[in-house]
Amino acid sequence: MRLTLNRPDRRNALTHAMMREIGEAAEIVRQSAEARALIIRGAGGYFSAGGDMSMLAEIPPPVPAGETDPLHEPYRHFGYVLDALNKLPIPVVALVEGAAVGGGLGMACCADVAITLSSAKFGMPEPKAGFIPSQIIPFVVRRIGEAAARRLAVTSMVIDGVEATTLGITHYSFTTQSDAELQLAQTLAEIGAGEPGAIAAVKRHVLECATKADAEVMDGAVSSLVQLLRQPTSQQGIRAFTEKHLPPWAE
Repeated sequence: MRLTLNRPDRRNALTHAMMREIGEAAEIVRQSAEARALIIRGAGGYFSAGGDMSMLAEIPPPVPAGETDPLHEPYRHFGYVLDALNKLPIPVVALVEGAAVGGGLGMACCADVAITLSSAKFGMPEPKAGFIPSQIIPFVVRRIGEAAARRLAVTSMVIDGVEATTLGITHYSFTTQSDAELQLAQTLAEIGAGEPGAIAAVKRHVLECATKADAEVMDGAVSSLVQLLRQPTSQQGIRAFTEKHLPPWAE
């Protein structure tokens, strides 16, 4: 399945409506029995330039003490959207061109595989304008570690696709669009060779490593292993491997 951010005239800057729509798309993908991967990319040569600054043109007045600020919910909601993308049971693949800052950087950091053009731009420039990219912070830190995330955060620097790959934001960097598209096709082929249930299980346990003790992760993973070994798909895969032919899900 494909999710295309489609506001090229605004470098695919995110509005609150787009943030909600991305969350709705993630839920559709999560419930789909047919989806094998989700490809996220932007239209017009841009991934996403983060939140649309026009949303900040008219800030509502402060609320009385003790009341919830109306700005809180729409921005916090994007964090739930990123979490949903991050935890999808199918692989998420991002193809990044042009701007990938703020929320765009956050989405790239939620991809299982991220491919970029070397000319793409990544960063958290919001502090230069007096605010912060609040909801992407945990995803960036988990992706590249605290030290690298701190440098990007406090300098507001913008880096290119080559450095983004060096840091681990993305996995592949190419100078040409055609090479990036070839890598996308190869990545999808590699994903297609894996059994969907096994991919969902291994992704889930990898994500658990950020929040659970090693023993708890291994306990859960061995239960998943045993359950998978009892499934007909596992037997099909083992037989295909020993007989040197493709399993049904890879044909």
